[in-house]
Amino acid sequence: MLEDKVREVFADMVVLKDPQRSEYFSNLSIPSYMRDWLVMKFSDDEGNIDYESVRQYIKRYIPRREDFEQYKFQMVNGESVQLLARVRVSVDIKSGRTVFELPDFGGSRGGASGFVDFNVAEKWQETLLHESENWGIITLSWEMEGTATKPKGVIKLVNYKPFCPYMVDTEFYREARNEFNIHDWIDVVIGAVDYNPEGYQDKKGKVSEIKKLFFLRRLLPFLEKRVNLIELAPKGTGKSYLFEKISKRGWLISGGTVSRASLIYDNARKTGGLLTRFDYVGFDEVQSITFEQTGQIQQALKHYMEFGEIKGFDAMLTADAGVVVLGNINAERFDINKNMVEHISDVFGESATLDRFHGFIPGWEIPRLTTGLIAKGWAVNTEYFAEVLHAMREDLSYAAVVDEMLVINSKADKRHITAIKRLCTALLKLLFPNVQSPSDIKREDFIKYCLNPAVEMRSIIYKQLCIIDPKEYAVASKAIPEVKCRLL
Repeated sequence: MLEDKVREVFADMVVLKDPQRSEYFSNLSIPSYMRDWLVMKFSDDEGNIDYESVRQYIKRYIPRREDFEQYKFQMVNGESVQLLARVRVSVDIKSGRTVFELPDFGGSRGGASGFVDFNVAEKWQETLLHESENWGIITLSWEMEGTATKPKGVIKLVNYKPFCPYMVDTEFYREARNEFNIHDWIDVVIGAVDYNPEGYQDKKGKVSEIKKLFFLRRLLPFLEKRVNLIELAPKGTGKSYLFEKISKRGWLISGGTVSRASLIYDNARKTGGLLTRFDYVGFDEVQSITFEQTGQIQQALKHYMEFGEIKGFDAMLTADAGVVVLGNINAERFDINKNMVEHISDVFGESATLDRFHGFIPGWEIPRLTTGLIAKGWAVNTEYFAEVLHAMREDLSYAAVVDEMLVINSKADKRHITAIKRLCTALLKLLFPNVQSPSDIKREDFIKYCLNPAVEMRSIIYKQLCIIDPKEYAVASKAIPEVKCRLL
């Protein structure tokens, strides 16, 4: 039985998943990566959970945004407060001090910011300053600074413990993959992100591996840098959940107004936007999102999606977040030979921007989210799995394998080839993480599970380009090149 094998191979990295349990944590607004950690912390070996201990822990350490005012009251009246939170740390060159803000509680504009105690900053500099954001158990206090004539109250971060409950050993993960065939591994991955593999059924009620693989394409930006995707789907297929709740490394924008400062670069504060802080930035129901200075954002995005560069008025940063566009589409438009992108957004619908997307996911091939699709039973811990995917973004060995395995015409369009290679690499990491050389994978498996899906995903983008801008794109020289797998 696959569950037993998962428990044996992954041992301490598995958790008992249950639809009712998932609903309990969802009602508490606890994301999946936090839920699995809490379940493991307060469960016995058989997966039975102590809900009262969970409730007490959440009440004590995981406050809601509206609770922060009470925290401030406690601090100014001499108490220290301790909480589990997402923290953003940077060095203020003007003052020479290390500063922090808590974005989930309003950040600096909402009064959820201050200075980091020097001893804390020195001890945890490799953690706090290495990445743009971190999760940890933090202790805050309040004190007066300044002079007698100009006193100033400030919040100080006086203690920090990183929220990193799992040792992410990618070598162990690669070895674990060797214990499963490709069909079982697909189910392992689906279970790790909270879904039930048995729920992916075709119209005849038969479990469909094809539908599973369409679903797994959503994970490609999680483990490969700068993978840009568009997915159009009917409502209710679980797009938002996967991109918002599975990993703390991504950010999903749902409605509202997006400014150039928040997304790309804030010239006033001289700080990078969302694209510099996350593995991917998604735009959920993109039709409902308003963009300020549409032209400026579009130009900046085109440059970023091509080169990975973030430009401000007086600065340039590099970033590696993927751009993911998620939109709803009506049934009569489930046809890749029709214009499917005309209503998604002025920012993304223009051909030059669309050309910078690597692949398209036909979300109508993915089943609607029903109770039968919710994971049930022993599966890999979501937080652990998400952190493994994040760690694999740094591994260049898979791209080297893809380069060795592909034969490409020297006259092929560069954007097509970049897209196919990037998607191919991401699929290899996801489905065959144990592969370290071309000899580690069967040629037919590489073609079926990596190369063909990558070409298909890019081909849909190209078809849309030909429809919306036929003068520019409907020419033979820009057609999808014939990419072959080398005979090994």
